[in-house]
Amino acid sequence: MSKVEESVEVAVPVGVAYNQWTQFEEFPQFMSGVERIEQRTPTLTHWVTKVDGVSREFDAEIVEQIPDERVAWTSVGGDVRQAGVVTFHRLDDGHTKVMLQLEHEPHGVVENAGEKLGLVKHQVTQDLKRFKTFIESRGTETGAWRGQV
Repeated sequence: MSKVEESVEVAVPVGVAYNQWTQFEEFPQFMSGVERIEQRTPTLTHWVTKVDGVSREFDAEIVEQIPDERVAWTSVGGDVRQAGVVTFHRLDDGHTKVMLQLEHEPHGVVENAGEKLGLVKHQVTQDLKRFKTFIESRGTETGAWRGQV
């Protein structure tokens, strides 16, 4: 398994950053390669991705969710193996550090080559920057799910 850790500071309160992150179906607006996410149950999402011409579909299960603190997931079934956690750290009333930790198993020649070139780390960094732009330009979340898993 390969590991990536990245973070970004966003100029919104921790509750706003967290609430936006719970809106999984909005991820394609700031995550490159994510074509669609369907929230099937409160803890199960279905992902459709296309990265460097490689299409994948997989399910991910939310295994831990604590409002304003963390969301952790793992892939279930299929040929995509990944797990991760995103944590939210209050810096002050209007600023939050969002930290993403991702473990994934590259699959096939293209993904292994991309891993060696650091493309996954680069993509995560860029996705977090786009999340920053997305949430700061709005100033508010598009929705929220405050349940705990």
